[in-house]
Amino acid sequence: MAIAKAERLMNLALCLLGTRRPLTKRELRESIEAYLEAGSDDSFNRMFERDKDDLRELGLVIETVENLEGDPGYLARRDSNRLPPITLDAEEAAALGLAAKVWQQARLAGAASGALQKLRAAGLPEDVDPYGAHGALEPRIPVHEAAFEPLMLACRDRRPVVFDYRKANAAQPEQRHVEPWALECWRGHWYLAGWDRDRGAERVFRLSRITGKVRSRAGRFSVPVPDVVTVRETVASWAGETADRSARIRLRSDAGFPLRAKATSVRELGDGWDELEIPYGHGLDAWLVEFGPDVVVLEPEELRADVVDRLRAVAKG
Repeated sequence: MAIAKAERLMNLALCLLGTRRPLTKRELRESIEAYLEAGSDDSFNRMFERDKDDLRELGLVIETVENLEGDPGYLARRDSNRLPPITLDAEEAAALGLAAKVWQQARLAGAASGALQKLRAAGLPEDVDPYGAHGALEPRIPVHEAAFEPLMLACRDRRPVVFDYRKANAAQPEQRHVEPWALECWRGHWYLAGWDRDRGAERVFRLSRITGKVRSRAGRFSVPVPDVVTVRETVASWAGETADRSARIRLRSDAGFPLRAKATSVRELGDGWDELEIPYGHGLDAWLVEFGPDVVVLEPEELRADVVDRLRAVAKG
């Protein structure tokens, strides 16, 4: 049904853009097959008015003009629906090229390359080479999770989803009903921020812990979507980027370099161990678990208990 409506809207837009004179409802009905199949005049009129409103909402400028007989006619002038020329300075072109380069190792590689080709045709300077081998920046965003693409589309289309999610300290996954807001990448891991309907609160989900398929659900979002800055702050907080206190850990001397980069102090203990003081925020326990036996939490006690619980859940499989 969605495909049929999209095809009907496209046909109506092409008719309105391709005519040099206003077309009446009768003429449009005779030109578009889906309108010919309408059961009655009332059904056609309702369908046409909805389609016209949808096209206007999408940005198409549709004019209503009366013909000599006084009947209303419709057309979409090309000069009113033509985008202005794209002009980019060197910095803007470099930023777009860098953005396209980021996605070359992800599922969006094809779309990024196609978009870049269109920008080149529209005026992107030829001397900007985002794929050059000698660039100082080599950004990559790895996307290995199967959940990335369906969640990206769900965020774009504002569609609720259902998926099975295994928490780090849980042996079995549980089903989650989520209104997806945005996908964010932190420390090389992808996270989904959204509204958890079962818990009635915002939540952040790490994509690598989503098991099985992501299923779409009908219906609209029940809560407003926050702005992108607020969503990023939420992900940063849940991913452990926002710290309000400190933790003390023991770390093997030849391991945990990302932890060392975050440390506010480092003290050698001898026997191949160091003592670090690091910022402690939400999500630190999940991060520490990734370092396995190379990390021992000294304090606070609740962080140590959380790490132990997560390690036990991993051991249980």
